[in-house]
Formats: sequence, structure tokens, C-alpha cells
Amino acid sequence: MKIRKLVLGALFTALGVLLPMVFHFVPNAGSVFLPMHIPVLLCGLICGWPYGLACGILAPLLSSLLTGMPPAAMLPGMLCELAVYGAVSGLLSQFIRTGKALVDTYLALLGAMLAGRLVAGATNALIFRAGAYSLQTWIAASFVTALPGIIIQLVLIPILIMALKRAKLFQLGTV
Repeated sequence: MKIRKLVLGALFTALGVLLPMVFHFVPNAGSVFLPMHIPVLLCGLICGWPYGLACGILAPLLSSLLTGMPPAAMLPGMLCELAVYGAVSGLLSQFIRTGKALVDTYLALLGAMLAGRLVAGATNALIFRAGAYSLQTWIAASFVTALPGIIIQLVLIPILIMALKRAKLFQLGTV
């Protein structure tokens, strides 16, 4: 079980580096489509919070080191945001039990997406971009610009989770 989680965590981390490379051929596509978020959220939902947390830290760090994206100025905020996505999606998938798998998936996913955005806003406003980061900037970056990526996550991730569950490859948070 532990080896399976390690392998899947490594796979999701690798996807967190590779998937954004495809999107970065188009200017600003990363901040619009949020390709790194998908593998991190999936890792937390499928492998649990420790693996989601690790993936959320390693994916942006390795991507920045290997590809230069995200740029160094954005890296600290993204590390915090993605670490929260991975950890919270894993924690919520472990504890939310409504009896309906799709509802459980959406609640865990939405909770993680909101928590990550709140942490990103708070860390940018208070630490990484103190004085240069406003509520309007946070709303624009986290919700307006990112709306296509948010929609992709809300459609694609539950479909993938349900398909993997139907194939009996895992139960949420219990790989």
C-alpha cells in the first residue's frame, strides 16, 4: 500500500511538472488553465494528505528548477497554495462521508480549492508581496483569470476520480 502511494505520488509530481510545460507554449496559459493544480489535487484525493502535501511542494519546486516556471518571484506563493491543495484535498477526502461518492469528491475538491486560494491570498498579502497585493488583485488572479482552470478542475477531476473508482483502482483517500 505504501509503495503504491509513493509511486502514484511520484507520478502525480511528474505530471505536475510535465502538464504545465504543454500549456506554457501559450502566453499566460498557466495562470488561466492552472495545469499544475490538477495532479496535485488528484494526488491528495487519491493518495491522502501527506502525499498531496509533498506533491504540492515538489511539483512547483521541480518545475521551477527544471523549466523556470513558475518564475522565482511566484514560486513561494505557489508552493504554499499547492501544498494546501494537496493536503486539504487529502484530509477532506479522508473525513467527508456523505454516502455519495460524487458529493464527497466535490466537497473535498471545493474545500481544497477554496483553502488553497485563501492561503495564497493571505501569504501574498502578508509575506511575499506585502504592500503590493490587494483584495482586487487576489480576486482577479484567483477567480477571474483562473475561471477556465477552475471549470476544468470541477469537470475533469470528479470524472477521473469516478472512473478510477468504477475501475476499482482505489477508494478516496485509501489507496
